[in-house]
Amino acid sequence: MGKKVVWLVLLVLLAVGLISIAGSQEKNKVNSSTVTMEKRGQYLVTLGGCNDCHSPKVMTEKGPQPDETRLLSGHPSNETLPVTPPGLFGPKGWGALTNNGLTAWVGGWGTSFAYNLTPDNNTGIGSWTADIFIRAMRTGKHMGAGRQILPPMPWYTIGMSSDEDLKAIFAYLKSLPPVSNQVPQPIPPTEGKGKP
Repeated sequence: MGKKVVWLVLLVLLAVGLISIAGSQEKNKVNSSTVTMEKRGQYLVTLGGCNDCHSPKVMTEKGPQPDETRLLSGHPSNETLPVTPPGLFGPKGWGALTNNGLTAWVGGWGTSFAYNLTPDNNTGIGSWTADIFIRAMRTGKHMGAGRQILPPMPWYTIGMSSDEDLKAIFAYLKSLPPVSNQVPQPIPPTEGKGKP
């Protein structure tokens, strides 16, 4: 009787061990595919130049570079812009101007500010789903149904990406550290006021 109990205990331990190993391998597969998706998204964000407008800059010996502590956090909420002289834009004028950090743009559409793409729930895309992100890129509407996404954001080009690529970009953005930065709302054009 003693040998049977020992064998039974060994079989139970073996079964538990095998189930545990199988479960951890499945967990690793999920994590591996998530990491792969995030890496693909990081590649696409880098290739697409998203940091050019959506990341505040720091000056280096190579010139302005994305501030690694505020990656993709949008136009800094505490940065003021100079007044735009009247008559600057139009058929015989300039098409657009930008601030030194490339996070704010002024043109015939008014003033637009690069959005906070970090997963901050209050000031970024923390409450967004992949579907909302894809709709925004395909429709040119904030959150897929709100106000128009303004220049220079190339939503129409990004919107041509496959669902898989857009989901990868979104997965990467959601993997970033959240940065609390309330980007200003766009400012509509005002003629003759000296401000866009």
